[in-house]
Amino acid sequence: MGSLLYYALPALGSYVMLSIFFLRRPRLLHTPQAPAFCPHLAAHRGGSGERLEHTMEAMENSMAQQADLLELDCQLTRDGVVVVSHDKNLSRQSGVNRDVGSLDFEELPFYKEELEVYFSPGHFAHGSDRHMVSLEDVFQRFPRMPMSVEVKEENEELIHKIVDLVRHFDRNEITIWASEKSSIMKKCKAANPEMPFSFTQNRGFWLLLLYYVGLLPFMPIQERFLISFLPTIINRTYFPFSCPGLNQLAAVVSKWFLMRKSLIQHLEQRGVQVIFWCLNEESDFEVAFGLGATGVMTDYPTALRHYLDNRGAAAQAS
Repeated sequence: MGSLLYYALPALGSYVMLSIFFLRRPRLLHTPQAPAFCPHLAAHRGGSGERLEHTMEAMENSMAQQADLLELDCQLTRDGVVVVSHDKNLSRQSGVNRDVGSLDFEELPFYKEELEVYFSPGHFAHGSDRHMVSLEDVFQRFPRMPMSVEVKEENEELIHKIVDLVRHFDRNEITIWASEKSSIMKKCKAANPEMPFSFTQNRGFWLLLLYYVGLLPFMPIQERFLISFLPTIINRTYFPFSCPGLNQLAAVVSKWFLMRKSLIQHLEQRGVQVIFWCLNEESDFEVAFGLGATGVMTDYPTALRHYLDNRGAAAQAS
């Protein structure tokens, strides 16, 4: 036992030192891919706190605030049109208890006159534009605007139609694949491997495991984006569980595991851009950028633009 410790402890110490060294200097082992764009201001559902979610009016408003990225969710209609919609069922959005896939595009109902902002409970968005829009119309209106396209179901027809639109509008480098499920992301990458993609939930857990066991500096990373919730919003504006006790536990545990500046700096140096969602208060903006995040995803692009402009002015003054 003594001889084992004699050799094991120095080996373990050397491993830890090497891991820390390369965690801080990842470019000695990896050549990062230069990003096509750097999103500091990402508009959640097109900017769903200031106008009705996923409408052209919301996106135009976000563009007026110099948004760098539009976050969109996609569904497929019965007649094969890729529509920008968060929900599969239209009850919450329009009051019509029908799935998007059961209707033709021309049959889609209007949005309600007001919609509660999911990450700002008790706050409601309004707008004069209540039309649901197709992804093709969005690409046509904003041809060079970076967008994150989230696919929520294993619908290969939907995935391939998104690919066709991305290629038609020459958007390979500025359209991000996003999905929580690795099985869906696998199909997305197979359909168009040229598009950058974000971490899924499983890959996010794997990333954290590699970080904490010290192997992350030595492992390849294919993802170009880590789009993650900010733990401090749990139990305040984000309630992942119905039980308050579980939300409190999730807030404490995820804060300890995720809010590591050294992890975010390592990812940034390797060309992985970190975006925290969905932040609607200045105090949360401050926490996210204080950790070294590339950007923030928000329902309120005007508030984030105001914060970024003031932050830039303060940095110049100092």
